[in-house]
Amino acid sequence: MTMPPTGSTVSSASPDAAPPGLPAPVRTAPRDRLVWLREESLAWQAEGLVTSAQMEVVLARYSPSRGFSLGRLLLGLGAAFFGVGLIWLVASNLEDLSPGLRFGVVTALWLFFLLGSEVLHQRGTSRVVVGAGRTLAAFAIGAVVFQAAQSLQVPAYEPSLLGAWGAAALLHAYVTRARGPLLVGLAGTAAWSVWQGVAAESTFGDFIWTFGLTGTAMVALAAVHRGGWSDFARPWRTVGAALALVALFIGCLPMSEGLELSWGTWNVTLLVISVGAVGSGLWRGDRLDAVETLVVAASATIALLMAAWIAADDTSRIGAGDVAHAAVGVLVYVALAIALAVSGTLRDSSALTTLATAGLVVFTTFQSFAVFGEIITGAWLFVALGIVLLGTGFGFDRTRRRLATELADELTTPLATPLATGSKA
Repeated sequence: MTMPPTGSTVSSASPDAAPPGLPAPVRTAPRDRLVWLREESLAWQAEGLVTSAQMEVVLARYSPSRGFSLGRLLLGLGAAFFGVGLIWLVASNLEDLSPGLRFGVVTALWLFFLLGSEVLHQRGTSRVVVGAGRTLAAFAIGAVVFQAAQSLQVPAYEPSLLGAWGAAALLHAYVTRARGPLLVGLAGTAAWSVWQGVAAESTFGDFIWTFGLTGTAMVALAAVHRGGWSDFARPWRTVGAALALVALFIGCLPMSEGLELSWGTWNVTLLVISVGAVGSGLWRGDRLDAVETLVVAASATIALLMAAWIAADDTSRIGAGDVAHAAVGVLVYVALAIALAVSGTLRDSSALTTLATAGLVVFTTFQSFAVFGEIITGAWLFVALGIVLLGTGFGFDRTRRRLATELADELTTPLATPLATGSKA
């Protein structure tokens, strides 16, 4: 019996397997998305846009993915624990080994994971296993950096070491187009920027400045990732949004002293980097990218203004100034959270929407205890807090859905047209 040739019309009622005679799946996609694609293909065939044989070839390229994979979870956790443990061993100096031998050991481990994962990739090994190997290599390069610093008598608490680690992991990510090293690199880069900003000049304003501008730069750089690099934009945008939420959280804390900024070298450097990143993002990105970048940049500015607002001179009791400060803080924080949640909805990014929701819950809870805790005590405090959270949650979700619906046509339609070729022409 002969098999039908590639491209022949074969019916398949389930997206779980490719029809006989067609190539094996080369990519995975969420099950509901495959169901939608199969339903849409019927309409395309009816309109004469594609033939049945062509759609079978397209559908055969995909296999359904699962939202939760125990193997992926275990490999991810194993890679993370192993990487942290490896760096911990280096930090403890491994006194039984000489500096040269220690450096050789961690370098050998890094090369083993780096080259081994690529060999597995060339052999067609599971993407989950290859991703775990690449993530281990990204952690191992951190051990190499820290061990080299120890050999050169560089203090282990030097922030530049985190920067070198983050840069090396990012380079690995972009060379191999791997998400694991990208996440490690983004974490290292963000931690380095924050540590660099508060290491020498640790004023209250410096924390807000560093978190706010670092988040703005990351969200803006997400807009630079176009075309085949669009998958890399989500981690940049999510980390930047998290830093922006932290910056506004800190800025909305009630303070009895004015804002102080120490204009150190890194503060000025970070300002220049952020301005350049925003300019690049506005030029390369689309309209939705521009709105996200400007919203995050505005939230960093508002965070500084909120920190400069002296709520009250008397810290022993809650006054009208404290209540006004808390009310304005809640409003601006809700506005930022809604903006990020709408962005997550338009981009189908559950991570961004979940991040915005979690940030809002934590902030609202903190502000409720900070303000109402001095006015309402006992069980009534929890009743008041429950009312605040219910009202905020209902209004937040309702506003998010309405804005997402209204902005979908306006912002999603021109997503393929960058600003550089649109309104700037």
